[in-house]
Amino acid sequence: MSNIIKPEMIHEAVQERYGRLAADFSPAESASCCEEDSRCDNGLYEADLSALPQDVTGLSLGCGDPITLASLQPGQTVLDLGSGGGIDCFLAAERVGSDGRVIGVDMTPAMLDKANHNRAKLGVENVEFRQGKIEALPVGDKEIDVIISNCVINLSPDKRAVFREAYRVLRPGGRIAVSDMVTRGHFTEEERANMSAWAGCISGAEDVADYVAAMRAAGFTRISVRDKSAPEVELAQLPPQTGPAQIFSAVITGWRQ
Repeated sequence: MSNIIKPEMIHEAVQERYGRLAADFSPAESASCCEEDSRCDNGLYEADLSALPQDVTGLSLGCGDPITLASLQPGQTVLDLGSGGGIDCFLAAERVGSDGRVIGVDMTPAMLDKANHNRAKLGVENVEFRQGKIEALPVGDKEIDVIISNCVINLSPDKRAVFREAYRVLRPGGRIAVSDMVTRGHFTEEERANMSAWAGCISGAEDVADYVAAMRAAGFTRISVRDKSAPEVELAQLPPQTGPAQIFSAVITGWRQ
């Protein structure tokens, strides 16, 4: 963590950006969480989104498809880290069914308002949204079967705390399955201090080796990190890379014993 910036500065920048995206969102447009050079893209989901209104799909703000990655099953309890407007929660709710439950956690009031509005519009009863930071989850110990997240963990100033909390709330045998921005190589302190780039899913991204180390320190095993554009290559066992950061969207999984 750079000495130039403090965690509360990052939280404020992220909350300001996503609050503004939620407040300014128009169903006639699509919003993106990421800056143009961060390699997020559109057309992320394998699932059919036609049943969801543009209020939901246009505010997806992701960099991947954690729903397909998670292989959710009926009856499971799912937690979405940084649930935004709720798209991944609503897709998860379809898969876990009426016997399952989905909890979305987000720190931005405007996003929570959007999510709850969308929940009421859709009439979804097995989803709830809670306000909180992903470094201090408003969820009890060992309540969750599967954790999902879509381009959010990179926004946190304390990723080790995120993974400690994720491990705490997972039941034994539970897993985490996320889409996130990661790097090979490292950003400079000056690049880290760019709050606009951090809130835009760029300069908060970590080198794969550091990301995996944070997961392992929390207790996760069977960790996999794969570049979404080259999924045949397993990156979790590679050493840190020297040189400038090369950022990409990854699919990441890990298990609690």
